[in-house]
Amino acid sequence: MATIKDVAERSGVAPSTVSYVLSGSRKISEGTRTRVLEAVRELGYHPRASARTLRSSRSSVLALAVPREAGKYRAVDGRFAVEISDAARVHGFDVLLMTDPDGVRGLRRVAGSGLADAAVLMAVEEADPRVGAMTAAGFPVALLGHGDARHETEVPWVDLDWEAAVALAVREAAAAGHRHVAFLSSSEHEVAARRGYALHGLAGARRAARETGVSVTVRPSADDPAVAAARVRELLDTDRPPTALVVQHLIPLPQVLTELAASDVRLPDDLAVVPVGTIPDESGLPDLPRIDLPVSRMAAAVTELALTAAGALPAADRRPAQAGPHHELFAPHLVPGVPIPPPRTPRTR
Repeated sequence: MATIKDVAERSGVAPSTVSYVLSGSRKISEGTRTRVLEAVRELGYHPRASARTLRSSRSSVLALAVPREAGKYRAVDGRFAVEISDAARVHGFDVLLMTDPDGVRGLRRVAGSGLADAAVLMAVEEADPRVGAMTAAGFPVALLGHGDARHETEVPWVDLDWEAAVALAVREAAAAGHRHVAFLSSSEHEVAARRGYALHGLAGARRAARETGVSVTVRPSADDPAVAAARVRELLDTDRPPTALVVQHLIPLPQVLTELAASDVRLPDDLAVVPVGTIPDESGLPDLPRIDLPVSRMAAAVTELALTAAGALPAADRRPAQAGPHHELFAPHLVPGVPIPPPRTPRTR
């Protein structure tokens, strides 16, 4: 029995393009459409029943894939889950939360069973296997975050420009007079897993160091807050300690700040701390200069992209048609009103 992948190979396009032609969910050139339909006829391809009746008998469910390990919680994941649920409800959709660490297995089950019409993928890695599996299956997905755009040409995605965000924090610290900046990056396991935000953050620190000429010392964070705090203390216990600390991994931040205070490190006199990727309006967050994650805008955008890919939005609600899948990086901004203070004792190069 012919598959959507067979049709794609015969017509010389990606499986997702075959899906778009059959569902009518995206504008495709007439030449490409003709080749795909000819391949469908030649191979005798028959989409699964749930795909053939997609428009008339939708599940009205959007899957949200958030791979996670038991006992580990990231507040930002919960905030995105709520915001995406709210955005989906506006369009008459419910959200199915999927937390299988494997990711591919659960998504294949959902795609094959018709439990959901589309999926939003979080915690995106470079060359994420979920993207390839869903593209091959012709199941519409949109990515919240991205790994390497070279691997994600066939699917839509939105993300904070993490490279620009970390670079902005370092540049603003340099502009305030800091000549030695430390960067507490994403945790070791996120870097090892090739998570997009982790790699882009590291690239931003390197870029800003080149652009500003300041010294930027990079240390990976850790899921254990005590370990993360110990690494910050090591950074400070040197002959030339940093006067500014940019933090991307925010889970251990409260304990890091507590241990800094216990070590008589005064903020911001002794150390200016700049978190990157904070949740807007998060309770209990100290009054620090920071770069917020535009959670609401990103959630609304990725929900719209996923439902558009599934052909589930009225034409009036869709983004204007374009040549390929929509890719959007949200520009970072320092939260107004809390500038980065200068170092107490200006440092020279």
